[in-house]
Amino acid sequence: MFEIKKICCIGAGYVGGPTCSVIAHMCPEIRVTVVDVNESRINAWNSPTLPIYEPGLKEVVESCRGRNLFFSTNIDDAIKEADLVFISVLSNPEFLAEGTAIKDLRNPDRVLIGGDETPEGQRAVRALCAVYEHWVPREKILTTNTWSSELSKLAANAFLAQRISSINSISALCEATGADVEEVATAIGMDQRIGNKFLKASVGFGGSCFQKDVLNLVYLCEALNLPEVARYWQQVIDMNDYQRRRFASRIIDSLFNTVTDKKIAILGFAFKKDTGDTRESSSIYISKYLMDEGAHLHIYDPKVPREQIVVDLSHPGVSQDDQVSRLVTISKDPYEACDGAHAVVICTEWDMFKELDYERIHKKMLKPAFIFDGRRVLDGLHNELQTIGFQIETIGKKVSSKRIPYAPSGEIPKFSLQDPPNKKPRV
Repeated sequence: MFEIKKICCIGAGYVGGPTCSVIAHMCPEIRVTVVDVNESRINAWNSPTLPIYEPGLKEVVESCRGRNLFFSTNIDDAIKEADLVFISVLSNPEFLAEGTAIKDLRNPDRVLIGGDETPEGQRAVRALCAVYEHWVPREKILTTNTWSSELSKLAANAFLAQRISSINSISALCEATGADVEEVATAIGMDQRIGNKFLKASVGFGGSCFQKDVLNLVYLCEALNLPEVARYWQQVIDMNDYQRRRFASRIIDSLFNTVTDKKIAILGFAFKKDTGDTRESSSIYISKYLMDEGAHLHIYDPKVPREQIVVDLSHPGVSQDDQVSRLVTISKDPYEACDGAHAVVICTEWDMFKELDYERIHKKMLKPAFIFDGRRVLDGLHNELQTIGFQIETIGKKVSSKRIPYAPSGEIPKFSLQDPPNKKPRV
């Protein structure tokens, strides 16, 4: 059987960098070269400060960089010398979760390899299997035809996104009835046919994969004349959009139907904890809706650089003219963000937000002081926070028994980062 000694990976992003770093770490006899046209990104991979944050990644890279792991912009030579070339395609799809990517790569549920049902295609499949067999048990390596591997990737992310949208739809019902979505999720999750994974209600899913893959599935169904199937999966995206708009409306309504010129602290900008990735983050959408109403946002995230936040919020579909420079301040710590704020909005479930000194925060906030927990990270602190004096609003539960009344306002309009910019919407 053909033995692979040199691998070239095209693309040094969130998938290529970690995946090939782990391959190099697990296969010391294979030379792995990761290439990219972005010179600054390659320079970062070759520096002490990696371009992405992922727990355990820095240790893996430093263990083999310069030995059998290399990062380069010399794409042509790397391809010519390689026995195997990795490209971001679905014939060998990754099933990584950001924040646990290194653990997922070292101990995967499965490795899926698709190939053409030709002698050449099957030889390529066997050669790639041999690479993964360095550390993955053979029974966890699945081989399929190319279409099956591609659809398996899309379907896996679509099913996960569907579960999140399903529990988020129930969270809206819980808020209307007085139920607690966490209690409902626990009850249904104990049913072994359902299981308890991905039943965490929140302000909505983000990241590069879920929305992209569901929309790819919708497109395929439309192209193959399956409109009913396309509409079914489109509802997963529509429910996610609805959850974000609903949360933003709740913030505005609770603050007496206006946030104009009010300071709002946004805690968390990454799409989930333990990553610096902001792609399709719900924080972008919430910030957009609040900026459109004239709120002054003070944003803090422990891993997202200031420059990235400004770039995301300056997208023409998110803000207009000088909105970001007028309305957005990036804070260096959570206490600075909350100082003088009317409300605190938690958009990312960073563990550190459970451990903040909320008595100190409350003293510096304007009154009445609100906390809007879009990630249910403060569930165990509600009594303490109410004793301090906070008004608590959270996803899928009514917390405050003596809630300050408000009259519901109009619906926030939809928007997408993929749509062309429109005129500034108003609530």
